[in-house]
Amino acid sequence: MHRRTFLRGLGGAVVAAPFLESLGNRRARAQSVAPPRRLIAMFTHYGCLTNRFFPKKSHGQLSAEQLRATTLAPLAPFAGQLLLPRGIRAMNEWTAELSRGQGNGQHEQASGSYFTCQPLRPNSDTPFDFTPNTRFPPSPIGPSLDHVMAQQLSPKQIPFLLSVGGFRDSKRSAVSYSAAETLFNGSNLTQAYSALTNLDMTSPTMSPDSYQAARGRSIIDLVRNDLDTLARQDMSESDHLKLAAWKELLHETGSALTPRQCSLDNSARLRLEDGTIRAVRPADNTTDSLTYPVTVDYDMADMYSHVAVLAAACNANPVIVLKYPPNFLFSGLGVTMESHNLSHRLDNAGLSGTCLPDAIEMISRIDAFYARKFANLVAQLQQFTEGEQTLLDNTAAVWFQEMSDGAAHNLNNLPIVQAGSCGGYFKTGFSINVEDGSPDLTPGNSELLCQSGEPETINLVSQSTGTDPALANAPINKYFCNLMNALGVKAGVDGFPLAGGQAEVTRFGRYDRTEDFIHGDLNPPMIHDPGEFSALRA
Repeated sequence: MHRRTFLRGLGGAVVAAPFLESLGNRRARAQSVAPPRRLIAMFTHYGCLTNRFFPKKSHGQLSAEQLRATTLAPLAPFAGQLLLPRGIRAMNEWTAELSRGQGNGQHEQASGSYFTCQPLRPNSDTPFDFTPNTRFPPSPIGPSLDHVMAQQLSPKQIPFLLSVGGFRDSKRSAVSYSAAETLFNGSNLTQAYSALTNLDMTSPTMSPDSYQAARGRSIIDLVRNDLDTLARQDMSESDHLKLAAWKELLHETGSALTPRQCSLDNSARLRLEDGTIRAVRPADNTTDSLTYPVTVDYDMADMYSHVAVLAAACNANPVIVLKYPPNFLFSGLGVTMESHNLSHRLDNAGLSGTCLPDAIEMISRIDAFYARKFANLVAQLQQFTEGEQTLLDNTAAVWFQEMSDGAAHNLNNLPIVQAGSCGGYFKTGFSINVEDGSPDLTPGNSELLCQSGEPETINLVSQSTGTDPALANAPINKYFCNLMNALGVKAGVDGFPLAGGQAEVTRFGRYDRTEDFIHGDLNPPMIHDPGEFSALRA
């Protein structure tokens, strides 16, 4: 018998012998440890056709049939695992008369304040002043939700942010800020995949040892193989029992302590192949990289989602963001106008003009594309098991949209879709109107204009395609409190997130009423409605 085999095998069994009677206790403790909880936030720009997006019933149990009649039809198979929080408003809405937020810009302040609930600096009280260096570049005066959560939960205290399509955000469209006025740009696809699998994507080849390590082989694997060899030796029945118990202990501790999901085997399970990742083309506005097909039913946008799922599956980071680009031309969908102009129903980003022919139908194609991408993300999360549950069960995967209707630029009546209960924290299978519980909340008026497909003069300043500003104004801050508490973020005695705190989070951001954002940060900090949405809790 080789000395190495003896030291690893029989030596290990002898060392473990005094502790074998505790094996049952170890198993019980391992089974009592709850799986980790994760957040995957998918963010898209310019809102949607709200009247096609929302199911008819705004409060009550969801069914697949209700979803099939909407933009969310691809999510019908997952109806029982969805949560639609209705009646929510994001902060800092742009209005022509400066009635519900700052005057910095329809998209700058919507994006910058979305996950921060902080006003932008420098402030502008003149909504139509586009003079350079007076409004731009504006940025929020506090960190965004992903960084607040990552400070307590994530390795290196930073979130896992994937810029879908490889675009780098400017302060006109960014949503992730690590600190006041400090924009955070995430990883591109190859950077993220390399970090997860330990593959050097800049190298055309890798050593066999590195490849095996990337597939998940560990020291425990080597020990287990040696123990199998040792078990074939002539030994007493007592030693056989001890050895079997030691192998079982190795199996249990190896499963608990060694992350195997980031292996190349599971990368392949997610259709993430080395050669395909290397072949990703640089993204630009002349190349529709998002819809570029990898296979018949799998495109580049799906690839980013699959890398996000890999990060969640191997517990690389519990705070994951999939940020889709603004100003994008979806030529692969047969769309002939870039997404920002199209959201205005025009051939430009102005506030008045003549309806672009077929604008509504082209917007509908983009909405359906995003719904398919989110449905695929959900499906991939569901295929990984964690004990008696799935990765989806232990995750809150949330599709956030910058605004409600893209022409009105309104931030009330937000379209938000969550999949997964985050370890049983949230209700699933329901649409819940958190504002007043009414089942008939309006879906908005997105098709009030330009639905004929013919030229029609429109003026977007009136916000007529949006939702009455008196409706659906429950502050998004409270939903963010839900998400933080679900993942275990702690707060100080004042209820604001605080590393080392012991309390539940009840407050987030500077303001929770859009009117308080007028004049920027000149108003004193004020959270009028602290706490989370209890109606969303399981």
